[in-house]
Amino acid sequence: MGLIIGMSYHGYSQEEHSNTTQKNVYTDRITDENGNPLAHIKVTVQGKNRSTFSDSDGYFTISAQRGDMIILSKNENRINSYRLDGRSEYKVQDESESIRSRPTSSKRKYSSYSKTKNYLDSAYYYTTKNRYKSIDFIEKQLQSNSRQSKKDIIRSYTLLGDNYMALKQYDLAVSSYQTAIQKGKSSDLQLKLATALFKTNNYKESTSIFEQLLDDDLSNWQRIQVLEGLGNVTLSQQQTDLAISYYKKAVRIATTHKITPKISELNTKIAGLLTTEGKDKEASLYIQNTLKSAKSEHLKKRANVQNNVADIYQQNNDYDNEIQLRKQTLKELEEAQVDRVDLLTNEVSATRNITTPQLNLEIGKAYLNKKEFNKAIPYLEKSASKAKELKELQTQKDAVQQLSELYKKIGNSKKALQKYQEYAKLVDKLYQQKEKEIEDIIALNNNLREKQNRINSLEKDRELSKSRIQLTQREKELSDSNYKRQKLLIYALIVGLLLFSVALYAMYKNNKQRRLANNLLALKSLRSQMNPHFIFNALNSVNSFIAQSDERAANRYLTEFSTLMRNVLNNSEQDFIPLAKEIELLALYLKLEHSRFQDKFDYELHIDEQLQVSEFQIPPMLLQPYVENAVWHGLRYKKTKGKLSVIFKQIDSESMSITITDNGIGRQKSKQLKTQNQKKQQSKGMNNIKKRIQILNEMYRDKVAVSISDLYEDQSGTKVVLLLKKD
Repeated sequence: MGLIIGMSYHGYSQEEHSNTTQKNVYTDRITDENGNPLAHIKVTVQGKNRSTFSDSDGYFTISAQRGDMIILSKNENRINSYRLDGRSEYKVQDESESIRSRPTSSKRKYSSYSKTKNYLDSAYYYTTKNRYKSIDFIEKQLQSNSRQSKKDIIRSYTLLGDNYMALKQYDLAVSSYQTAIQKGKSSDLQLKLATALFKTNNYKESTSIFEQLLDDDLSNWQRIQVLEGLGNVTLSQQQTDLAISYYKKAVRIATTHKITPKISELNTKIAGLLTTEGKDKEASLYIQNTLKSAKSEHLKKRANVQNNVADIYQQNNDYDNEIQLRKQTLKELEEAQVDRVDLLTNEVSATRNITTPQLNLEIGKAYLNKKEFNKAIPYLEKSASKAKELKELQTQKDAVQQLSELYKKIGNSKKALQKYQEYAKLVDKLYQQKEKEIEDIIALNNNLREKQNRINSLEKDRELSKSRIQLTQREKELSDSNYKRQKLLIYALIVGLLLFSVALYAMYKNNKQRRLANNLLALKSLRSQMNPHFIFNALNSVNSFIAQSDERAANRYLTEFSTLMRNVLNNSEQDFIPLAKEIELLALYLKLEHSRFQDKFDYELHIDEQLQVSEFQIPPMLLQPYVENAVWHGLRYKKTKGKLSVIFKQIDSESMSITITDNGIGRQKSKQLKTQNQKKQQSKGMNNIKKRIQILNEMYRDKVAVSISDLYEDQSGTKVVLLLKKD
């Protein structure tokens, strides 16, 4: 553990208990020499039967007064002690290693005990470095000794739940916390369980536990967490006013007991919610309190608070204050010579980052919103450059996109095109990166599931071992009663069958959830793909316009093309979009294709007057591949000018049809005209559509149906009919 720098703040207060006596309450925080919180440190007041443990953020509260001796220990090993004398900070040297090295009368017993403790210590150590390795040590700890203490089992499952929370495996975290609570119930564990249930959207159970905890004898820190948890749950259920009232109660407790980190965090939340409700004056007071309390925090916490407040200013269109605050944060990071700050969030030590490229990007966007383009350019350029250096692909892509749009606005079409081409490459690169990340996440999730299954097996083995011991004792006690012994055996078999049935059901449910998750990932992957054929040909069209010195046509085409691409990217994360949006995208796409092949075809886009467009949803970019096929494989090869028709028609109150027809050369003749290389390649666009429709129909019960046929008897022309149902 090294040097413990405790007590980044501390304070005394008078708290009234149910017995009406007054006790001094001492609240503090324990960290290592780097400022990282130390959890599960036992805090004891010498000579008084009082003790508690630091929570996952290093905070604890205990009844103590000036002059008391405070003893710190971990896993029954004494670390050191200090006397309360009113200081704002105590530095305590960890002497536990010297205690561990003392001789013992039984080497074999000491070795077994030490090994188990080392596994648990290693698991705690790796929680801030490698969560997966921490889980491995927990598994080893649970395997090491089937008769380990109840306290160690509770700590193991609690830490396991903390790891799963940080990895966003909330259902596994719920299971681990529930197992720990079965071994021994505590307020801290119930608080963790309620938070995990909230993350799984189980608001009813989460609220029930939080409300029960309010009646318990909690520390000030725990009571703040409970009120904040209730605020989070009610906010997720769109009960904004109730959420604000819970957050305000938590702030009052934090302010009374000088729990500075929570003051900043909660004030920021309240300010954000008040801003969304249009209560700007009241929100401003909370913002000022937030920034004032953040001044005394370390750089990580201060950067987090300032960034959150800047987000509120951005939401409220207060760009001047947003720019000022983000510049201040950027300056502090640059003075500290750091480009990235890892920030703790509420999700049990999970982290998110603030980086200098992101800050430059947000400052540039704020200047864009103010129409101060010349001031925006250097920040956006610096963001793109620094993001490239730090390999922050998403930030680099966003900065380059903003630059492309900015140059287009100021009339620099050459630079706008250059930046857009760079943006297109980054989108492709980002897609490949996201695809790999999805594969890695699937692999890691599968690995976690396997680990959890092994741990579940260990727990079942432990329970079965206990059952066998109890069964043996019962048989000895009832050896003279054969009837009762048989009865016990029958009960044991029934319990075994029930456990087996529960395990089978859990496996079935797990497989079902995994299948759904795989479908969602596959759908997301397919949805994000778009045939680059049109993109590259469109860029060639722009080049041809430029080569012909038709700058006006090139600008118009590029503007319409960028609008189409922006809308496609905006809709890429959704399974379904309003039909009106899809019609708008299709109309823009047809306009672009017609501008390139005016001598090849005319088109019509007809919407039935009886069609209730607003009542239908459709997968984004579903129609474009069929229209593209009609142009590129049917009409383009027609010697005379062809015609493309897209008709939207209401069938009945629950369904509609979309008919796409062209009088091109037809599918058979198009195949004959393909080169040998083209014949070897499959149509990615059509395969993509088939897979998407198949997955969507599995998930939404046959929402979309497609049929493709020849338009005329001589096999010329093509007709595509899509049937779309309401939700």
